[in-house]
Formats: sequence, C-alpha cells, structure tokens
Amino acid sequence: MAEQRMAGSARPHPVAAAAWAVVLLGLHAVAGFFVLNALLTESEGPWDHTVTDTVRLMAGLGLVVELGAVAATAAGVATSGLRRWWYAPAAALIGTALMRMVFAPRP
Repeated sequence: MAEQRMAGSARPHPVAAAAWAVVLLGLHAVAGFFVLNALLTESEGPWDHTVTDTVRLMAGLGLVVELGAVAATAAGVATSGLRRWWYAPAAALIGTALMRMVFAPRP
C-alpha cells in the first residue's frame, strides 16, 4: 500500500509542467528578441565601425538568456515531466546566436 502511494505521488503535476512551459516560452521570447536584433543589424557603410560590436553584444545577450533557458529546461524535464523536445528551441537559438557572433559583419 505504501509503495502505491509513493508511485502515485511521484507522477508530475500538469500545472507544474504548464508553469515551466510559460517560464521557458518567456525566456525563449527574450532570447529570440536579442538574436533577431543581431540578425537584422546591418552596416550602414564603411564608416560604421560599431556594427560588429553591436551584433556580437546582441548575440551574446541572446546566448546568455538561452543558457539560462537550457538550465531551466533541464530542471523542468527532471522535476515536472516536460518532454525532451523543449531543448530544441534552445538549441536552435544558441546555434543561431553563435553563428551570428562568428560571422558578424565587418565594415
């Protein structure tokens, strides 16, 4: 009888999974904002020397937020029963941010 209660209480609660999902969606939205700004920033001409720094800053901020999202995803997967596919948006945004940092425009 005690084993059945233990097994039943270990089941993740759907409200906890929904709360983790809301937190992760918020983090992905913030990181997406930074990465999108990094992607849309272009040089205005040969005199524009700050564009590389701006692109790398925006991509770096997106990367920092997404690394926090990966940590939150790991906690959500381990505790509340989130599925592993929640790592996919983080992986896509991290890859995009890293590629943009490497291939930042040069004036």
